[in-house]
Amino acid sequence: MSSPKMLGIFLLACLLPAGLESARILAIFPLPSPSHYFFALPYLKSLASLGHDITTVSPYPQKTPIHNIHDVPIPEVFENFNVLKSVSIPKSTWQSSDFVNEYAINLTNIVLNNNGVRREILGPKRPHFDLVIMDLWRIDALSGLAAYFEAPIIGMAPYGTDWKIDELMGNVSPISYLQPPSSQFHDLETYTGRLTHFWERSISWINYKWRHVKKQEALYRKFFPHIADRHPLSENFRNFALVLVNQHFTLAAPRPYVPNMIEVGGLHVDQNPKALPTDLEDFIQGAGEAGVIFFSLGTNVKSNSLSEDRRKVLLETFATLPQRVLWKFEDDQLPGKPPNVFISKFFPQQDILAHPKVQLFITHGGLLSTVESIHHGKPMLGLPCLFDQFRNMEYVQRVGLGLTLSLKEMTREDFNSTINRLTTDMKFKEKARITAARYRDRPVKPLDAAIWWTHYILRHKGAAHMRVRGAELSFLRYHSLDVLGTYLIALLVVLSVFAYCVAKTLKICLLLLRGKENQKKKDL
Repeated sequence: MSSPKMLGIFLLACLLPAGLESARILAIFPLPSPSHYFFALPYLKSLASLGHDITTVSPYPQKTPIHNIHDVPIPEVFENFNVLKSVSIPKSTWQSSDFVNEYAINLTNIVLNNNGVRREILGPKRPHFDLVIMDLWRIDALSGLAAYFEAPIIGMAPYGTDWKIDELMGNVSPISYLQPPSSQFHDLETYTGRLTHFWERSISWINYKWRHVKKQEALYRKFFPHIADRHPLSENFRNFALVLVNQHFTLAAPRPYVPNMIEVGGLHVDQNPKALPTDLEDFIQGAGEAGVIFFSLGTNVKSNSLSEDRRKVLLETFATLPQRVLWKFEDDQLPGKPPNVFISKFFPQQDILAHPKVQLFITHGGLLSTVESIHHGKPMLGLPCLFDQFRNMEYVQRVGLGLTLSLKEMTREDFNSTINRLTTDMKFKEKARITAARYRDRPVKPLDAAIWWTHYILRHKGAAHMRVRGAELSFLRYHSLDVLGTYLIALLVVLSVFAYCVAKTLKICLLLLRGKENQKKKDL
């Protein structure tokens, strides 16, 4: 560990009250998607290095023991988890919401039935925890652990915030210009885009409220029967002391946040890149002035599972490039691999992106990869496949940090011309450099901010004074629909009375006119 980092940790430790040096923290990150846990891992490691005792529940136990971190592995969550198969089947908005919400319920059930969880966390010995930290991914019933241990709870949003997190915290989230992470992107500058976005958001909200809230409550009552009546799930889930959001106004469109939602975009980024392995460094240096392109589809999409047609497009394009290519490929051999391509099952991604000879990052567009690329000032070619990747890459293209193609539909000509444009047109490199400077220009590093706010929550016993009133209000009251309804009814009453009076007046006038006409006829 570098001396500046050691000095920072020492100074933080000096500022801590004695009572915080040994806080016991339960961290719950059950999703079988590495990006969710590895976003939080540097934060958990820093807390552990400051003397806090961390118990983590996740499917990714440490390969080598870390002092003050105790793992409770939940390998069962990988069973029947095939993200590519699930997203390859076309679904309506209702079906997509159903799939995600049902998966979250099943995931929660698996976690709470895990032998390690039942023995070490929910067992008769009942350990003490001062704080619960959890992934905010529709696993509502797990928030019951905070009530179970009578501890404050901090949520982490690795993919940024969405409508559910905003509702949870009482955060302002106008759908007129803000979109949640989604595979569907809508142009909110157009009326049609806003109309479609409103419809999609409404369907998602109704699906969750009508079909899945009761299921989460049933799970909560099943596993926490002794506290369910005293502390309803709705109460627990609205008692989050803090949410750490993996976002920053240079990474996406600026947006408002309530006081207890803190932007820590790039929390996971290593501020001190390491030297690359010798073979990798030699390959990069051998690229000369043309430089290197780094290509990775992340952890959920495997390059070795691509169709023969897609792989052919990639190989034929790479073979014609003047640059050398680093390709994250999950097999030891790649038939037809050109000599300018270096494959490996694993690359130290952050260290590679920090290298000055890397000219372009061809990425799936996951938020962690997007943040790392922006941090190191590299242009991007996005090939989004899943979830928030489409939104992330749309933003990258819109602000001039890169371009986007469809991995399923692009031709060799499309791929080649786009790479050439991104590596020869200096406006992309300049935009990446400017954005990196803006992103890095902060009063405090995101990891330090996350640590400080965590200690703030511990020092102030959950910091209830930070929570906005809106988090406790019903949907009707939050949006003043009851007040608007009252005024609407009053307006309708006034209009009805007015219409009645006009109708009566007209009737009387007609009667008078008829009376006069009849009188004239009699006079004649």
